[in-house]
Amino acid sequence: MKSFPPYSHLELLLASKSPRRRQLLAGLDVAVQLVDIEVEESYPETLKNSDIGEYLAIKKSKGYQKPLKEHQVLLTADTVVLQDDIHFAKPINTAEAKAMIRAFANNTHEVITGVCLRSADKQISFSELTKVSFMPLSDSAIDHYVNHYEVLDKAGAYGIQDWLGLTTIKKIEGCYYNVMGLPTYKIFRELAHF
Repeated sequence: MKSFPPYSHLELLLASKSPRRRQLLAGLDVAVQLVDIEVEESYPETLKNSDIGEYLAIKKSKGYQKPLKEHQVLLTADTVVLQDDIHFAKPINTAEAKAMIRAFANNTHEVITGVCLRSADKQISFSELTKVSFMPLSDSAIDHYVNHYEVLDKAGAYGIQDWLGLTTIKKIEGCYYNVMGLPTYKIFRELAHF
């Protein structure tokens, strides 16, 4: 009888500082080891905004120079937030975070996470898109969120799993966990092929 999950023989190397990504992968019952990479998160100006996440995930994967052992798979990812094809990255300060959230209020935006999985002899990459619709938001609600929650480490300046997500998101179309940082259902299926 085959072992379950089908990737239980693998060790996943996660090149990410995101605690949310670590939390999500822990839920997949896979051994995870954190690894460091230093890659400038730049991309060609001609690249379509919807392709930025996958491009950066592949670039991060190339930035890991150590040879992978037979049972290891490196996972790199990048999440972008788009509204009306405008790219919302991580905010540089609280004023920018407030402006981002104000733009999302009473509107629908897209969250696209690009993922790259690489072993010693195989590499695949893909993107997952989720649409997120916000209720209207007052300035006082935006101020409360930005002043009481960590917003500077998140693309789009919010976390779906915290106060703003709980009180403001009226609808999502697609994978909830993708908005947290990883399309876990897709990763589960792709890891099974390694």
